[in-house]
Amino acid sequence: MERRQVGVVAALWRHPVKSMLGEQLAEVEITERGAIGDRVYALRELATNLIVSAKKFPRMFEFRAACEGVSTPGACPTVCIRLPDGRAIHAEDPDASELISAALGKEVRIERADTAQSERAGIDPGTVFGDVPVENVRPGLTLAVMPDYFALAPGTFFDSAVMHVIASGTLRHLSKLAGEASGFDPRRFRPTIYVETGEGAGRFVEDEWEGGVLAVGDSVKIAGMRAALRCVMTTHPQDELGRDYRVLRTAASSHNANVGVFASVAASGVVRIGDGVFLEK
Repeated sequence: MERRQVGVVAALWRHPVKSMLGEQLAEVEITERGAIGDRVYALRELATNLIVSAKKFPRMFEFRAACEGVSTPGACPTVCIRLPDGRAIHAEDPDASELISAALGKEVRIERADTAQSERAGIDPGTVFGDVPVENVRPGLTLAVMPDYFALAPGTFFDSAVMHVIASGTLRHLSKLAGEASGFDPRRFRPTIYVETGEGAGRFVEDEWEGGVLAVGDSVKIAGMRAALRCVMTTHPQDELGRDYRVLRTAASSHNANVGVFASVAASGVVRIGDGVFLEK
């Protein structure tokens, strides 16, 4: 087996409430269920019984969620939610669902991940890939046959997998392909781990990771890596980042809208900023 260093951990994120903005961390404990405190809550749209996603409701990026105190395996952390008007509430407050519904303009109920079963999240097939025609992303697929939902990872509120990793070299490559001033900020892609892979990659770095294992820090192993399909969420405004459809257009035209990798966790542990990232293959 070959083992070589491919980068260092440059940033870490978790998103305690699905599709809300999250928090950047100096370190995070990772288990087979992903980063502790990640996607521990989601909203359910009562009219459809589907889980709320920013793929359909971009205003979700006006909310921000963060864990309070120390998060431990097997325990649901206390999660603070900042509403668009700046008010702070907690996910377990008796009136949390009511306040979030009023702010979002949709009747929703906040739910914990330990209640998740075979969940589906809602989408609008006409806008899920922004202004990129769906057949340009997935040849043979048309709006006429696309459902208005997608399945979440079983028993979780994660879209596809509990772990998501992106290389800096890939985002620099996309930025050059897009030309002019482009906004390939890693926050748009909502990774768990952002890996600094150096300058001048000129390629989609994660392609060479597939089929291998990433060893991160002292003990974490990330396996089962597969290309991460991007959607309109990468184009939404958030914080100081404006709306930018070029992000998804460029990913679609150059790499079938795949950026980064979704993965599973083969070995648990703590990951910190500056940890080495090694590819074992």
